Amino acid sequence: MTDRPSDTEPLPAEPDLIPEEELVPEDDAIIGRAFRWSAVVIVLIVAFVGLAVLWANRTEPVVEVVIAKDPGAIENLQPTIETLPDVSFKDITVEAGIDFVHTNGARGDKLLPETMGSGAAFFDYDGDGDQDLLLINSTHWPGAEYTGPLPTMALYRNDGRGAFSNVTSGSGLDVTAYGMGVAVGDYDNDGHVDVFITAVGFNHLYHNLGGYFQDVTAQAGVAGGETQWGSSASFFDYDNDGDLDLFVANYVRWSKEIDFKLNFTLNGTDRAYGPPTNYRGEYPTLYRNNGDGTFTDVSAEAGIQIDNPATGLPVAKALAILPVDIDGDGFIDLVVANDTVPNFLFRNNTDGTFQEIGARGGVAFSSAGKATGAMGIDAGHYRNDRDLAISIGNFANEMTSLYVSQREALQFADQAIGEGIGSPTRLGLTFGLFFFDYDLDGRLDLLQANGHLEDEINTVQPSQHYRQPAQVFWNAGPQTRSCFVEVPTSQLGDLSTPIVGRGAAYADIDGDGDLDVLLTQAGGPPMLLRNEQDLGHHWLRVKLIGRTCNRDAIGAWVELTAAGVTQRRQVMPTRSYLSQVELPVTFGLGDATEVDSLRIIWPDQTTQEIAVDQIDTMLVIEQPVG
Repeated sequence: MTDRPSDTEPLPAEPDLIPEEELVPEDDAIIGRAFRWSAVVIVLIVAFVGLAVLWANRTEPVVEVVIAKDPGAIENLQPTIETLPDVSFKDITVEAGIDFVHTNGARGDKLLPETMGSGAAFFDYDGDGDQDLLLINSTHWPGAEYTGPLPTMALYRNDGRGAFSNVTSGSGLDVTAYGMGVAVGDYDNDGHVDVFITAVGFNHLYHNLGGYFQDVTAQAGVAGGETQWGSSASFFDYDNDGDLDLFVANYVRWSKEIDFKLNFTLNGTDRAYGPPTNYRGEYPTLYRNNGDGTFTDVSAEAGIQIDNPATGLPVAKALAILPVDIDGDGFIDLVVANDTVPNFLFRNNTDGTFQEIGARGGVAFSSAGKATGAMGIDAGHYRNDRDLAISIGNFANEMTSLYVSQREALQFADQAIGEGIGSPTRLGLTFGLFFFDYDLDGRLDLLQANGHLEDEINTVQPSQHYRQPAQVFWNAGPQTRSCFVEVPTSQLGDLSTPIVGRGAAYADIDGDGDLDVLLTQAGGPPMLLRNEQDLGHHWLRVKLIGRTCNRDAIGAWVELTAAGVTQRRQVMPTRSYLSQVELPVTFGLGDATEVDSLRIIWPDQTTQEIAVDQIDTMLVIEQPVG
């Protein structure tokens, strides 16, 4: 693409004119979140709380009825704080050598991209077996006055013990853009993990040449449009041909001039960061890997361009995506978290096309039947059964969603309230979110990174704060009334530090078997948090190398059975918000000292049984050929 700007050009020039169709005040009138009603919502919440207090203090006796999820369950007690595992997280950002600070270009104009933050990726860029770290950066706006060099992304090499060295300079990633999200994957199957960066403006693809990255955006054909705003992205093999395709979520049609014309405010006077409700949506993009280093945009023929029937304009206002084989047919489906409009569930038709069934499948709306301000997303078998759960972090005063599959694989119901994550997540504004087994007991827990958009939000909404602590929900198991229990901030260590949380990712950075956490901030430094658990629980980590499927084995499922319980993990780095987690999968074994069975379902649906004769280690498994 000859018209692609240079890597050091911060942003393309703003258009002189704003087409009327880009200002869509009615676009979300039916399905959006009404931002201006926030004060009314607060009054209703206060009234509800008052009634709840009166109800709780009534004098008549109460008979509690407990319904077990398992009819044969003997115990169905809700765990107490005393039963929670003694695990905390320590902030080692500075100690580990991470000196990055996110630049969002904010100068008081309150431009929407400034507050959306950026992502991070854990991946082994140099092939030495440990998890390195890439932090995405934004930049200054055109015409802004600043001193010093332009901000760039930051690449940190891990020494295998959790200490990092900044190796950005000369890596090929020392470039400037208004970056947002990141996707990692070996798209040419050469054994080196490549990097794709989304941005406000043109996106960027970097080919890993063995530790050095070359910008191949133009020849690959994946830059996108000059006026597009890319958010999350993912490498995955949607057509099962053995190489990784690329899906790019786009947020809204935005420009500085549109932002100023809409002129949002919280107090009636000062400018504020506006909601996406009055911006038109954008289609996502699906690129098919041609197998020769180039990609073809197949979005239209694949059926992923959905229009709003009320306006004829694109519906999607996507902030996060989740590739996952929901119906078990061997082809990866897609869940798209849309902000203030219905979420999408794209069922893979196995012929190169998708069918959007979000409303029919039960994931488009909240349990109240409304579209939410959806951000981060992840999925997991948290009950250690065949039921798949999809969790989505939402806006303030909207609880986190927990869509759990029902008797039919493609039918979900929101069980956030019943499973214990409903009420505790109402106040938080959640961006990054993922399932992980933080105490290695064999059950998936849930973490979410929180932070508001407005630094002055507390002056107009006393219940809200700009900086918010992350939340962790411990999985107590299916025999309890609610699977998830919120871990008090007093037990989380530095993870409870209030921040402007955005992206979230995990990896075992120090080789001790447990999962450490990284949280990014909008306009601030990240937090690298070391998992300090010392419970004596056993574990097994598994890394797959594909031979006839894609080399990263993205999309493969690993099933481990120990002590009669089967855990399932999908190899999928795309999780959370704008971010990527490590490729190896981690199984907590609790007190179990042996693995009964380990089964690999490779992306091409071939299966492999592995005899495990050692635990508390990393297994590297290559796909058999022939």
